[in-house]
Amino acid sequence: MAVKHKAEYKEFLEAVSKVSKAITSDQYLEDILKLIVTVTAQVMKSEVCSIMLIDEQKGTLDIKTTQSMSDDYKLKGSLKIGEGIAGKVAQENRPMVIHNVQEQPEYKFKNVAKKIGLKSLLSVPMSVKGKVIGVLNVYTSFFHKFSESEINTINTVANQAAVVIENSSLLVMSRVLKEELETRKLVERAKGIIMKTTGLSEEDAFRKLQKKSMDARKPLRVVAEAVILANEMGS
Repeated sequence: MAVKHKAEYKEFLEAVSKVSKAITSDQYLEDILKLIVTVTAQVMKSEVCSIMLIDEQKGTLDIKTTQSMSDDYKLKGSLKIGEGIAGKVAQENRPMVIHNVQEQPEYKFKNVAKKIGLKSLLSVPMSVKGKVIGVLNVYTSFFHKFSESEINTINTVANQAAVVIENSSLLVMSRVLKEELETRKLVERAKGIIMKTTGLSEEDAFRKLQKKSMDARKPLRVVAEAVILANEMGS
């Protein structure tokens, strides 16, 4: 199977490294992860490569992306943390190798595996600073004994993918906080204008803004910007 020569390993890791550095904003996250599973599947000669991420609120592991065209695989459902092979990998933060998923008692989707011809599986945790955020799965369509080098390589890929996701999450959080701060400033400014022009108290001015927002079915920020613009045009 897979990668046999050091040169191929080096080329593979360089490709994934470039992919992980390519992310510049959260809107590209899905494309980056799709590229990671596609590159991994090509180099490892795997039938299916997928990334499953943990939903902390639900306590489940859900398929985020895969290069597989099979709807049976894409729609096979979620796993609880600790359930099945991938769920166990996420819970215990360690790789697992299954020689034949079709006969593995813990494997939860044997019907799907038989239908699309999945045989061996390498499942590795995706972790950042010791925290597991998901699992990277590599399936073959033939029986295969994954070598230590292959396991180490996929482990590296999984951790790089985890860093990409973590960086994206931090970027999104940063943007949300920035937007909240900007909204707060605009609301304070609009509130001050209402207080000055109507003589209302701070509390009543804020309620007036809220009512305008609800009546117009528009975000508070949009209403605040309208108040500020109207004041500037009228002065």
